[in-house]
Amino acid sequence: MSAMPLERLWLALLDTLIMVTASATFAVLAGLPLALLLIVTAPDGLRPAPRLHRVIGAVVNGFRATPFIVLLVALLPFTRLVVGVTIGVWAAVVPLAISATPFFARIAEVSLREVDRGLVEAAQAMGCERRHILWHVLLPEALPSIIGGFTITVVSLIGASAIAGAVGAGGLGDLAIRYGYQRFDTTTMAIVIVILIALVTGVQGAGDWAVRRLRAR
Repeated sequence: MSAMPLERLWLALLDTLIMVTASATFAVLAGLPLALLLIVTAPDGLRPAPRLHRVIGAVVNGFRATPFIVLLVALLPFTRLVVGVTIGVWAAVVPLAISATPFFARIAEVSLREVDRGLVEAAQAMGCERRHILWHVLLPEALPSIIGGFTITVVSLIGASAIAGAVGAGGLGDLAIRYGYQRFDTTTMAIVIVILIALVTGVQGAGDWAVRRLRAR
């Protein structure tokens, strides 16, 4: 590899890290409240609202069912409205975040549903308010599983960021297409694949370690 591709490789890695970090942060900040809302408004929830629950569930399922590449293209007008451009790192963050949020919300919802119902009933019997049950019972008990779900979300974002890079978002995917594929540079392609595998392995390892530490307490 020449000096230019090496420099581009470093910049592409930074672009990928920015895309994944920004979209993962948004997914947590928006997805966790969404999961709590789904839990609270469920027919057996703390404040049942079946109609609202069905509407929110339908919207979440709609976004989850849409392939990322289709969602990326469909959101181009919205992306331009938010960041002013439709290509580049920050343009990719918008569809990545919107795609990851319902994905993480469903995973977090499942984690919250796995909390022993007896703990919730005991808290209600002691007169705890809904917000106290959410913050001091459901979330602490479900936290290890939620962290595991967040790890899966980040891993999926790494793959999605590579897809976004292939359509002008930058990052490792863009480098693999422009140098590895279009210029038949198998060395670049191999290095990009190794870096992506290392990123996924590192994220999965860190997530598993965090889950073990939380469950050991």
